[in-house]
This record gives sequence, C-alpha cells and structure tokens, in this order.
Amino acid sequence: MNKTIMEKSKKSRKRGYFLYDFGKITAVIPCLLWYRMKRLYASPEAKKKIKGGAILISNHSGNVDPIAIMTAVWYRRHHFIATKELFEGKLKRCMFEIFHCIEIDRDNVDMNTFRTIVDHLKGGKLVSMFPEGHMTHTEEVQKFKSGMVLMAFTAKKPIVPMYIKKRKSLWQRQVVVLGEPIDPADMLGKMPSLADMYKVAAYLHEQERALKAIADQH
Repeated sequence: MNKTIMEKSKKSRKRGYFLYDFGKITAVIPCLLWYRMKRLYASPEAKKKIKGGAILISNHSGNVDPIAIMTAVWYRRHHFIATKELFEGKLKRCMFEIFHCIEIDRDNVDMNTFRTIVDHLKGGKLVSMFPEGHMTHTEEVQKFKSGMVLMAFTAKKPIVPMYIKKRKSLWQRQVVVLGEPIDPADMLGKMPSLADMYKVAAYLHEQERALKAIADQH
C-alpha cells in the first residue's frame, strides 16, 4: 500500500467537520434562493430521510451538481468521491479536503481507496458519487460503472438513486427526484460474480431513468 496514500487517509480521518459545517451553514440561504428546489419522490418509501451509512448516486450533467445534491439532502454531511484531477493544485486540494471528498483514480481504484469508502459506509457516513464516471452535459443518463455495487455490498449498506433535472434557465426551479434505497445484498448471493455486479448496476441505471421520467413531467 502506498505510504503517501495511507498518510492522506489518516489525515482525512482526523480532520473535523467545523469548516465543513461552517461553509454549509453560510451557504444555506444563497442555495435556497438560487435553486428554489422542488423535491419529488418515486414513492412514500423514498420520502424517508436517509439514515446511517449509504451511497447516494446521481446523474452528472453540470459543475454545480454536488451543490444541488447537498441542498436536496441538506440534513446529511456528504463525502463526495472526486477524481484525482480535481485535487490538482494546493487551493483546490485544500477545498476538497475541507469538504471531506474522497480522492479516487477512476482508471485504477486502489484497495486503500476502496477500504476508505467502505469504512465510511460502515461508520454510518453518507458517500455521494456520480456512477457515470464523468460529466455528461446532457439530460440522458449514461451507463453506470459497477464499482459502487461492490462497495455497498462489502459494507452491507444501501444505494439511494437521485436524479437532477438540468435547468433550462436560472429562473427555472431546480427539480430533483429521489428514489427508494436499494440494497445490493438483497439482490446478490454470498459470492457474487462480476456479471452479477454488472446486472445490479444495470438495474440501478434503469431506476435512474425512471426517476428522470418523473422529473420530465415537471
């Protein structure tokens, strides 16, 4: 295991949430005014607050999607998975570390990163991510990567799908749709194959498209 990565992981665990919470509190009013958010739900079950460890997934069509997610699920601290390119530069690294983002190399996910995410989930934290793997700039939901399924399965935690509707103008309210929690462990056996993981990822992709269909009606 890379020594530098281990040191970063230890620093991340020691870092408190004071600056995170301060930034979140000071941004509440601007975000409420900016988004005028309209939350929709796929079912009564989806209306329940997300408690304990979970992975929150969403489509990714714009740079401010993380802020939209934080505004929609305002009652939780989010630990976003962000690609290593976003950490380049001292200022950006400092900002991403303040907000407890988890650095990941999407071309080569090492075991330490995987363990960090699983530890977060087992510790009752909310890990937020964009399973398309990149920003799409479109309203279509691209194919999901299956890594999130293995993470959730290993931690024995659910995955909560969410769809962010792309706004046509700044005057338009931001619409988001939340779906029901999905537990991969309920869909997989004790020793799932890679093909099984892909099937669950495909199922989650279909659920995301269903959320899009709800959003398109508003």
